[in-house]
Amino acid sequence: MDFSCNFASDSFILIIDMKITLLVIGKTDAKYLIEAIDEYKNRLVHYLPFEMTVLPDIKNVRNLSEAQQKEREGEQILKALQPGDYLVLLDENGREFTSVQFASYIDKKMQTVPKRLVFVIGGPYGFSEAVYRSAQEKISLSKMTFSHQMVRLIFVEQIYRAMTILNNEPYHHA
Repeated sequence: MDFSCNFASDSFILIIDMKITLLVIGKTDAKYLIEAIDEYKNRLVHYLPFEMTVLPDIKNVRNLSEAQQKEREGEQILKALQPGDYLVLLDENGREFTSVQFASYIDKKMQTVPKRLVFVIGGPYGFSEAVYRSAQEKISLSKMTFSHQMVRLIFVEQIYRAMTILNNEPYHHA
């Protein structure tokens, strides 16, 4: 991981080269969720490069089996990846963290992932086998099930929370 420092008048700015990307299938419909997601995305850019990439919904899903739908979504996910990406799936069978543990996880990734740390929220039926094979890790937000649109908000807030924990800011109350 390359870090650069610019020194100017008794302070310095840490420039982080790693970018966090959140890949999601389909747009968020609810206005209140869009506003909340945007709020946390705007807060995050003060800490590190962050982007949320929305992949288009699969067309004619009524005519597709669950396996076919996962396969088509998987093709889109894999096409959105770049060489050197570190792929982490948000999956019900993944590793669970407390917020402080997740902050530590993000800190370690900032030191070891050279380009993009890509988190993916899959479609309603999960991921294709090709996506599972391409992933380096799986993490879970909870044993509970949330709507895919709510997971977007929860996860972006957790990334923001992690950054405030790493910067010893008062947002997180342990």
